[in-house]
Amino acid sequence: MNNPINALLSRPWAALLARVLLTFPFWFSGIVKLLDFNGTLGEMRHFNLAPAAVFGVLVIAVQLLGSVLVIARRATWLGSGALIVFTLLTIPVAHAFWKESGDMAFLDSMFVIEHIGMVGGLLLAAVFCAQSRTPA
Repeated sequence: MNNPINALLSRPWAALLARVLLTFPFWFSGIVKLLDFNGTLGEMRHFNLAPAAVFGVLVIAVQLLGSVLVIARRATWLGSGALIVFTLLTIPVAHAFWKESGDMAFLDSMFVIEHIGMVGGLLLAAVFCAQSRTPA
């Protein structure tokens, strides 16, 4: 049965929009970090990542290149995988709620829950892209 929602979701632009929105936190952050590299250096220092310039460049590269690969459906597994690893690594570096107490622990635990959901979304994108390229 073909209903209006299925018709809308089967449009090629719907999948593209989904990939753009899924990767939005990464490519937006990468662009901001690129445009304000001094701020990026400060952020890397805040999280004790040294040398700050090297980590800053790596973070920007992963965020932008990973997003491009997912959005363009080119090596989606690689782009999603890079963003998944990056997202999981940010948990102990930037959201170590188990080391905190009170409101900060709660806030960081919410970020961790969101990060886990993002990992699921990225994994799903890789699975769907792989399945859509496999002959039926």
